[in-house]
Amino acid sequence: MSRRIKRTDPKPRSRDERKESRPFKARSAKTAGPRPGGKPGGSKPPRFAGERAERRAPKARLEKAELERAAPEKPVEALLPTKVQTVKVTADENNMRVDRFLEARFPGLSFSHIQRVVRKGELRVDGKRVDSKDRLEEGQSVRIPPLKLDTPKAVGELSEAAQKTLKALKEMTIFEDDDVLVLNKPAGLAVQGGSGMTRHIDQMLEVMRDSKGQKPRLVHRIDRETSGCLLVAKTRFAASHLTGAFRSRSARKVYWALVPGLPKPKQGRISTFLAKQESEDDTIMRIAQHGDEGASHAVTYYAVVETAGNKLTWVSLKPVTGRTHQLRAHMEHIGHPIVGDPKYFNIENWQLPGGLQNRLHLLARRIVIPHPRGGVIDATAPLPPHMQQSWNLLGLDASRFDPIENAPEE
Repeated sequence: MSRRIKRTDPKPRSRDERKESRPFKARSAKTAGPRPGGKPGGSKPPRFAGERAERRAPKARLEKAELERAAPEKPVEALLPTKVQTVKVTADENNMRVDRFLEARFPGLSFSHIQRVVRKGELRVDGKRVDSKDRLEEGQSVRIPPLKLDTPKAVGELSEAAQKTLKALKEMTIFEDDDVLVLNKPAGLAVQGGSGMTRHIDQMLEVMRDSKGQKPRLVHRIDRETSGCLLVAKTRFAASHLTGAFRSRSARKVYWALVPGLPKPKQGRISTFLAKQESEDDTIMRIAQHGDEGASHAVTYYAVVETAGNKLTWVSLKPVTGRTHQLRAHMEHIGHPIVGDPKYFNIENWQLPGGLQNRLHLLARRIVIPHPRGGVIDATAPLPPHMQQSWNLLGLDASRFDPIENAPEE
């Protein structure tokens, strides 16, 4: 016996309408096949899917166009080499160290990666293995292995912290042009990083990277507690020429210091060998003999500028060589260590005069060096606050003639 079901539809529907209203049963991938009429199977009826696709198409095209406009430009592929390549050393790169050459050519290359490819002999110069500190010559052929580079950082708006760092560097600047920067480094700020060092000049220079991702390069160093002139190259061209000037001793550096007693004679030359002496607590430079392991020849000229009652003397120093702690070790060697030196001042029962701060009284006063594009860079740094205080208390006149001007250059 069949039972008739009463329809509740307000209006009778045709067979086609009833067919379209039936729930769609998805077929599995195994059983899915062509639908009647040759249309492929799918998860939705073709007519509905087609209509929805047509409705979505204009919006999808618009969103895609907007994404393409907003997407950042892709890094230039030339900056991300993945194959072996051979390059020629240019005139600007003449006399450049191997590690500096790689750093300049590939700003995204890490220091550890540079050392590794050189140490393993993967990098060759004219077919030969080299050390990272070896110098290149114009025209040499350099084989560069496949490199893994960091993605170049986009040059955009600086963060608030970076803006403060840039402002601090600008306040230190005593000379600047397109190629060279001379900073008046304050005492207590390190030039390069070390154990537990979170802020130093080399790290601060990151905020001055150019559009190619290259940052200014340090040309030389001065001790952390020494204030004064610090030379920085803003371009690879300038770095090559300035480092060459230091190697050929074309650069002239003048330092001011305050020492106890009165050096005799009032002008002289200090010539010794210096070698590193390490202990658990500290590392200093000791006076060594010719032939000692690690010993390097060091030459310094000194001149007395003014005295304060024969108790303290302002001396001007001109280093001919550039050894670590050279001036500090040399002044201690002649019995007049620099006031406030925590490493080399060892006069027993010596009392610091009242009002003077127990800080290193050593200033990189002046630097004179040929400019990479002609002419001469001649920059002078003022006395730092603690030394200015001492000069005022002792009645020393910072405008006096500096007799070190007459010292030889070698």
